[in-house]
Amino acid sequence: MMKKRKLGIIGGSGLYKMEGFDKTKWKKLKTPWGSPSDEILVASFDKEEICFIPRHSRGHKINPTNINFRANIDAMKQLGVTDIVSVSAVGSLKENLEPGKFVIVDQFIDRTFARIKTFFDEEIVAHVSMAKPTSPGLSSCCVSALKKLNISHQIGGTYLVMEGPQFSTLAESNLYRSWGADVIGMTNMPEAKLARESEIRYSTVAMVTDYDCWHPDHDEVDVNMVIQTLTKNAANAQNMIKEIIKTFKDYSVEKDPANNCLDVAIITDPKLRTKKTIKKLQNIAGRVLNIKK
Repeated sequence: MMKKRKLGIIGGSGLYKMEGFDKTKWKKLKTPWGSPSDEILVASFDKEEICFIPRHSRGHKINPTNINFRANIDAMKQLGVTDIVSVSAVGSLKENLEPGKFVIVDQFIDRTFARIKTFFDEEIVAHVSMAKPTSPGLSSCCVSALKKLNISHQIGGTYLVMEGPQFSTLAESNLYRSWGADVIGMTNMPEAKLARESEIRYSTVAMVTDYDCWHPDHDEVDVNMVIQTLTKNAANAQNMIKEIIKTFKDYSVEKDPANNCLDVAIITDPKLRTKKTIKKLQNIAGRVLNIKK
């Protein structure tokens, strides 16, 4: 029997400063992995309780490498979140993906190298499948919201995740284009991998802000360019989120790749699993490690 669904949003300031929300409260949570990026905003909209995490903290104080992705996902899990929509600013690697367009991402290329990418890094080893890294049902909900609001978008696309915080060199940008990547950003890995390890369904909506640095007819990306486009897109992003909140439970997730994925992922002999490590993984893998919360 599928447990009650609850939506979490990970994104920037424009997503937690929206009109129409009530019963708002910032909650401070502790996790075995340290502190999340910020307190978690718990709010109500259309009779649904929603959880928001400002990925870079309020005021954008944390660079991509230093985001505590494990704590963010663990905090969401503690609050009962079953579905996460990630909203991220990205650069475009394709001519037809102009600034202002939204992309419903369905694949990733992970080029990060300085981040911890698993909850299972001590004593207990798990190998989850990432062949299909996003939730088809949740992504369909995002598509429907964009269609209803008449927001320009592309269904499907590959998001190349770079380490940052610097933007790409021209050689890198052209290399990623040759690989067939659609957009480039710094934040969705290991976020998507950790969501999968925690059996949370995950979908990415990428908002194009620039053409990175490859396009001969456009200036190379800078922070002002990104902020200007995000500001213009703020209303679209907010309206999309509101529509997703209203309808996400209408989309089937019965065969979602995240569902019970740990059943076939943990390889470590049960006899070698210590109580200390099992306790640390309580929120993430308690279902399969027989932890009583």
